[in-house]
Amino acid sequence: MLTIFKTATLALTLMSTAALADTWTLDSDRSVLGFGSIKNDDTGEAHVFQRLSGSVNDDGQAVIDIDLTSVETNIDIRNERMQEHVFGPATTATLTANVDMDQIAALRVGDSTVTEIEGDVGFLGQDIPVFLDVFIMRMSEDQVLVTTNSMLFVSTEEAGINAGIDMLMEIAGLDGITRTFPVTLRLIFDATA
Repeated sequence: MLTIFKTATLALTLMSTAALADTWTLDSDRSVLGFGSIKNDDTGEAHVFQRLSGSVNDDGQAVIDIDLTSVETNIDIRNERMQEHVFGPATTATLTANVDMDQIAALRVGDSTVTEIEGDVGFLGQDIPVFLDVFIMRMSEDQVLVTTNSMLFVSTEEAGINAGIDMLMEIAGLDGITRTFPVTLRLIFDATA
């Protein structure tokens, strides 16, 4: 009986610590932002940004920095052209959003929920509004998984990169590159005191 009491007390302590964590820090090694493109009307390709960093504070303010220099399109020269012609001098884009921390704290290990998050992406000197349907799962007392529940679509015009896409088309001799692209997220956060 004493062992059960000690185990229950330890579990409650861990739950309280995780629920009341000052911040949740992004696990950069296991988090990724993916996006797709279609060239010449019928060739789809998947790309990723390999380096993300960020956190969520106790007020639910999330800030995710996307390292634009970590773009991986699986073709080295295309990576370079994306950085030079599409991103230009920008090396980082920043996603900011508000998260309902009470909703996260209420999740038990193994529980999940789907919710909508509104935010902005700071990119090339402008703020692009985004609305994300996300799937959130409590993986452990001190770890949460957040993924897109459905794809987010971003227009190249809204992102301010039409000229860069035109340049990529010209350099690669393509007939076209779609002017909207799907984005997916897999974010893992660790609770920190």
